[in-house]
Order: sequence, then structure tokens, then C-alpha cells
Amino acid sequence: MSAVEALPAGPRGRRLLLEYALLAEQYSGAESDGSLHTAVVLAAYRLDVDQGAGVVMFGPGADEARRTVVTADDVADRLSRVRLPEVTAPALRSALALSVDFARYWQPPDGQDVLAAAESVRGELLRIAEHVTASPQAQWWWSGQVATDQWMVGWEDPDAGFPDESGATPTSTLLSDYAARVKEQEERAAREWPTDPSAGVSGEWWSWPPTRCSTRMLSDDSPAGLWFVEDSMGWERAVSRRLHVPEDVRMYEVDGATAWAALCRRFPVEVTAQKRHDWYDTTGRSGRWVIPDWPLVAEHYDGVHLTVSGYLVAAGTAITVDDDTASVIAGWSPDETYWLTDAATSDSGATRVWSCDHRGEHPVWTEERQRPSSSRPH
Repeated sequence: MSAVEALPAGPRGRRLLLEYALLAEQYSGAESDGSLHTAVVLAAYRLDVDQGAGVVMFGPGADEARRTVVTADDVADRLSRVRLPEVTAPALRSALALSVDFARYWQPPDGQDVLAAAESVRGELLRIAEHVTASPQAQWWWSGQVATDQWMVGWEDPDAGFPDESGATPTSTLLSDYAARVKEQEERAAREWPTDPSAGVSGEWWSWPPTRCSTRMLSDDSPAGLWFVEDSMGWERAVSRRLHVPEDVRMYEVDGATAWAALCRRFPVEVTAQKRHDWYDTTGRSGRWVIPDWPLVAEHYDGVHLTVSGYLVAAGTAITVDDDTASVIAGWSPDETYWLTDAATSDSGATRVWSCDHRGEHPVWTEERQRPSSSRPH
């Protein structure tokens, strides 16, 4: 599968392409009652209502808008007419950040995700994918971890600080405690929760380990981890700290569904009872579920890195592991490395502080001179 074909194949990739088209229209000043933006809002609203989502449309013209029927074919037609400007790093960053922020793995896809998956819309998204993937600004999406440029991000929190490296809990302890908790949760869910995947039950829907994570610096010299956060909390301040990664680090690269499935086949741990309801909601699949057994993975690898392209193609999908088993990349952000050992060490002297300006159309992070009083690691 080519890069152009791959991006519209995954839900986050489709959302990225749709968001980029909306940004292109906005930058051209072509938004109007007959615009792509209006069509997407109205079509997505109807899809949300049809699947029972509690969405509300209000304000001047809301009654008429609620009665207006806009189909996926209508959206595809408008999408085909959007002029695509030269690709810039800020535009791609904004489109990717929006796609990541709207990821929800404990509920069905929202109206815009459903709309982007419609056959007619997906066909037009191929044009956007061709435009985006041809740009040098997107080429890093297919690259592996940059070991020489890894940064942790801690979010503002009055109750916690960045952990002191010397007093931090060993990663092996974090993983063993986590494994025991997963086992206990699976046993309890098997006893107490209904086997009907459509029952209104929710638990821990994510599939990442509870360890340190890091990302590279972007071309504007800010950590990717500042910008690309699933279901972000609107933080206003953050702190980043550099990680020193040894040359002989053992890194497993997840560049798509195949690599994730291989990890799950080699190191599986069953999570069917505790994940079935959330993952049925987000994928529509009912069956056996597994995730990687992170303590076992740690015996062979120091970390696991998810490429941006791997995220866009595979995150939030039911990834086939074998004939009756699947898994989901859930809760990961693009370009994130989760560390399974203490091979990488943090540098307290390489700490940078950031503030977020929410006044514009999209949040913008800029560096501060002083460090906030407290933060918590993500």
C-alpha cells in the first residue's frame, strides 16, 4: 500500500486529511454558506444525531440548519473543489493535532470520523493525501525514532512535580505492578461485567504501558508531545526535559498494523473481558482481545516507538492478530516512544518551559523563561 493509499485507510489519517482540507479552505477565505466547512458541520451533525450522540446545535439559524440535509456525496463534491495551497509545517501540525485531539476509544466514532469514512468522501481524500504526502514537510511521518533528540513532557499540575531521576520508581517495578493490575482487572471483569459488548460498561480502554514516554523536537524546536495529545485537557503550561538515549538502545518500531500485530502475537496478554465494551464501541468488532505483555516485551526491547504514519493508519482500528484475536493501538500519540527499561536517562539541566496561547483558531505553544512551580509527567 502506497503512502497516498495508506492515509485514508485509517480513521486518524482520514480525519487529518479532512481537517487539512478545512484549513485550506479557511486560509483561502472561501468559507461561506455553501462551503466545505458548512457541509461538514451539517452532515456530521446529522450523523451524530442518527447514532444517538448528545449533540446540540444552537444560535441564529439553528432551526433551519437542523432541517437541512447534507449527504456524504454533497461533502465529497465540495471537497473536490477545495483549492490546496502549498503545504506548510504549521498547517500540517494543526491538522495532525486536531485529528489526534478528536480520537475517542471509549465511544463510537464522532460524526466527522463517520463522514470521513464514507466511500465518496474517502475517494476525494485521496487527492488531499497526494498533495500532503508529496510535501517534504510530511516526510518525517514515516521515520523511526530519533534517538539523539528525545524529550519528555510534563503537564501543569499543582499536586505533582517532574520526578527526580534518582528517586524514581524503577521501570521494572512499574511494569510488574501494572501486569498484576491487568490480571486482576481481567479476572474481575470476567466475573462481574456482561459479555454483551454493547452493554453500557467502560473501563481502562488504553493499550500503553504506565511508563515514561518521549517524542522528538519538531522543525520549530518544540517537542511533538506538546502538540499531539489524544483528548487533550486544554493545559496552559508544560515543561519538557531531554532524555539521553544510549547508542545501543533496543527499539521496536511500530510503523503500522503489521508491526503491532507481530508484537501482540509474540507477547500476548488477554484483555477481552476488560476491553470488549470500549473497543466494540470504537471499532464495531466483537471477539477476543489482547495487548502486548509489556514486562515480557521489556526483556527484549528498551522501548517501543509509534511512527506518525503508523498512528494515522492503524490507531483506533481492530488490528488482526490471528483468526479470532485482535488488538487496538489506543491512547498512544504519534511519534511517541514508551520506555520499558531505564536505559534512557533524563537531563535535569536540559529543561524547557512552555505556555499555550488558546486565543487563536488553534492552540500555540511558546517557550517561557521560567519554569512553572509544578507539572506531572505524561
